[in-house]
Amino acid sequence: MRFNTVVLLFTCGLAFVAASATSEDQQPNILFIVADDLGYEKLGCYGGLEAETPYLDKLAREGMRFSRAYGSPVCTPTRMSLYTGQYPTRHGLTSVLPVHNGTERAVDFRDGFPTYAQQLRKEGYLTSVSGKWQLATLEFHPNHIRNAGFRSWCVWQIWREGAKTIRYWDPTLNEDGQILEGLKDDFGPDVLAHYVIEQMVEARAARKPFMIHHNMLLPHEPIIETPDDRKLGNSASLDSMISYMDRLIGQLVRAVDELGIAENTCIVFLGDNGTDTIDQDRKTKSGMVRGGKRTLDDGGTHLPLIVRWRGRVEAGEVAEDLVDVVDLFPTFCELGGASLPKTAKLDGVSIAGRLLRDESVGREVTVAGYRKEFSAFDGNWRLNSSGDIIDSRNLPEETVIPGEGLPPEAVEAVERLRLYLDVPE
Repeated sequence: MRFNTVVLLFTCGLAFVAASATSEDQQPNILFIVADDLGYEKLGCYGGLEAETPYLDKLAREGMRFSRAYGSPVCTPTRMSLYTGQYPTRHGLTSVLPVHNGTERAVDFRDGFPTYAQQLRKEGYLTSVSGKWQLATLEFHPNHIRNAGFRSWCVWQIWREGAKTIRYWDPTLNEDGQILEGLKDDFGPDVLAHYVIEQMVEARAARKPFMIHHNMLLPHEPIIETPDDRKLGNSASLDSMISYMDRLIGQLVRAVDELGIAENTCIVFLGDNGTDTIDQDRKTKSGMVRGGKRTLDDGGTHLPLIVRWRGRVEAGEVAEDLVDVVDLFPTFCELGGASLPKTAKLDGVSIAGRLLRDESVGREVTVAGYRKEFSAFDGNWRLNSSGDIIDSRNLPEETVIPGEGLPPEAVEAVERLRLYLDVPE
């Protein structure tokens, strides 16, 4: 990436952009932002009381905030569900793929798992992905991202020359197959944000719709000093990393607005799993949130999901529909006019009708997975494959119900939810 020239490119791009009315049948741009290890409770717009997130709070005021979006409690199963539209019971990747250890294993996106990016690219979208890519070791599979349907990429290359690399200060980033040099004093998330802006500018210049999947590195551990911390002399903290992540999102949204493409750009923000602080309760306006990353409970699987599309998605609305991350695959395809793959079964249902026409999503259950354990959740009850039935009617509090003498409503929930814990055909 031409990191030193991207600001000039952005400025030049703005010189020829003029805001204009967009046709409703025009293919929209899609900017899909995924935070790494961020549960819903850390955002102010979800009642969080600890981290400062003014830009995401503003995004929620300008768009639609989903109050009941769910995924899996670690990154690999959630991200596989995003790319493929399949529950973890179907795709089977419920543990973190050991790319951090240089594994030669990789997810085959060419035949076994078609992706939304492949479908959109067939419809003329300029597809790109950035940040975290952990579904193959790029040294062993240099074309893996392209096979997944992405035309361009700038990602953290986690493994290089027999060792794990660094994502934050002096990052190891792979852009379109080449390791970027000269980043010794740079902060990885900053470089990636510039790449995303560059992709938007180039697509605008080419008059092509874009689909950018921006996998943020923040706020995943290690806990490090952000550029703001260094400038202000503050100590590193998780909340500071979340606030810096928030500021970068504000920068991306501002770029969309200044490029004059806000009326034709659907911005989607999502967390991938619960916050990585399971030993520490988090304060919210609704009470204390317990659990988090790696736990099959509300704290581990309840995700922030915000969608802004100026002039198309109603501003300030809170959607209480139950949503699973698998729903984003068919949603992106519907918005972009792409067909669904015929070679794989999808578990997702499009939420485009909820976004644009106030139609109910109609989802009854979400499914999560971690280390061959699964959980089915209907908004009131959670059934884990361990056999535990959990009363979730008073979130964020959850209560495990003893196996003997279950109340009738719990018995009915067990019978209904256990069907979702079987590996589907």
